[in-house]
Amino acid sequence: MRTGPDLRISAAARGFVLLALGGPILWDRDVASVIALAVLSTHWATAALVERRSLRARGPVTIIDAAVVGLVAALTIDSLAVLGALAVPPFIAGLWRGFEGVLLALSAQLVTVVFVSLATEGTLTNEQALGIFTWATMGLALGMVATFVRGALRDDDPLAPYRHATDLLRELNSLSIGLSAGLDPRSLGGLILDAVLDEVPVSTVGIHVPLDDHLATLAAKSFAGGDPDRCAEIAARAWSREQLLVEHGCFAFPLEGHRGTVAVVSGTLPPGTTVDDAQLRRRVAHLQEVLVERSVPLQTGLLFEGFRDIATADERQRLSREMHDGVAQDIASLGYVVDALAAAAPTPELEAQLMMLRERVTAIVAEVRRSVTTLRTTVGTSESLGSAIIGVTRNLSQTSGVPIEVTLDEQPQRLRPEVEAELFRIAQEALNNAVKHAHARVIRVHCQVAAPYAAISVRDDGRGLGEARTDSYGMGIMRERARLIDAELSITEPPDGGLDVTVRLSPEPAGATAPSTPRPKQVTSPR
Repeated sequence: MRTGPDLRISAAARGFVLLALGGPILWDRDVASVIALAVLSTHWATAALVERRSLRARGPVTIIDAAVVGLVAALTIDSLAVLGALAVPPFIAGLWRGFEGVLLALSAQLVTVVFVSLATEGTLTNEQALGIFTWATMGLALGMVATFVRGALRDDDPLAPYRHATDLLRELNSLSIGLSAGLDPRSLGGLILDAVLDEVPVSTVGIHVPLDDHLATLAAKSFAGGDPDRCAEIAARAWSREQLLVEHGCFAFPLEGHRGTVAVVSGTLPPGTTVDDAQLRRRVAHLQEVLVERSVPLQTGLLFEGFRDIATADERQRLSREMHDGVAQDIASLGYVVDALAAAAPTPELEAQLMMLRERVTAIVAEVRRSVTTLRTTVGTSESLGSAIIGVTRNLSQTSGVPIEVTLDEQPQRLRPEVEAELFRIAQEALNNAVKHAHARVIRVHCQVAAPYAAISVRDDGRGLGEARTDSYGMGIMRERARLIDAELSITEPPDGGLDVTVRLSPEPAGATAPSTPRPKQVTSPR
């Protein structure tokens, strides 16, 4: 059963009204009123029991309660004392459902009492109508008080944020059925870029979203003669000024959504175009108006993506804590037991076997700790993708003893957080596989980021793929992550041995260095 101050308040309110009504009714000894009082007592006791047992039933009970009280009042309309019960249902509804519940309960009981009274009596006297109006008004006032009390109780309830989040998520699930374009920000951004291409003959076009104090490229398209750097530069200026910019064949404008700027769209015209800046401004201004209807879906997708990232990060942190404080500690304690048994072993052969078991326990503890590190390591808002990769390779190199060389070629322009996160997890999985299964002498990592392009290569000199294990899901998970961000994942065995795992995002820009020919800038190795 569920108990709380709201249940106690509702029970006290019903009990007080029954006592207040019972005195005059019993004094007058009116049989119909006494029966009405008994019916109300039984009904309210049943309603209180249902409300105590089920949170979900409270909403429907308030409407049923209002209708029953209205029916009882209508059947005993000549007893003005019974009309006082009309003040109770709006108060109870205010406790359970707020002001909306007050209005629903008040409407239900008024419709019932008026229609049933007219059906049985044929008409209402002035005294009866005044009594109904007086107690209905009292019910409205008490309902507003109950709404205030409900808010105060919710403020003191530690579970209130979770209940509110539950309501919002349930509403989101219902609304998502009608979202024709889905909630994937990259797909929604691609639709906006297609609209720009239909309106303006550009060589480069991109859509950029705010990320802390800078812009991150959500999606971009570049053709012959395009200048992505110029496109990103004018987008940053348009964002800082919050206005449309057109200059020397380049344009950028903020895309307004629901209460704020959602993104910045930018583009450059191809060399030798006949469109001057004045014509370009008119086209872009018209385009800015047309794209308003597409900005809100994009904003919704970005908010949903952010919520999903926060929820995922919290879950990873929780799992890492449970593994560290639970599984890792339990396995480590087994090692101490094995040490004690080995010290008291009756024969050298048994001691050797126990020492082998001790080494296996130590290896398992190290593996669990690596998994904890994997769960807790992520790309932060202030840490770039390359920095996150350096951090995880340094830890893996120190714990495994395998030298890992890292080469970075990273531009200041950041990718979207969810894209960086998926790229990081792919690289992390490839590194873990190389450390655990490849028996490599050295692992080389090359990370190149020039938003919206990115490429990460993890190459080892180990024994290659080998036979696939039935309990191995690493390769499949990497492919799933690549599909989520529309990236290309290739897993190859070079002629000189080992394995090469490379993930590429978006078409490679002109002049980009292929990740297969790295030039080491930083090397991490075991101390």
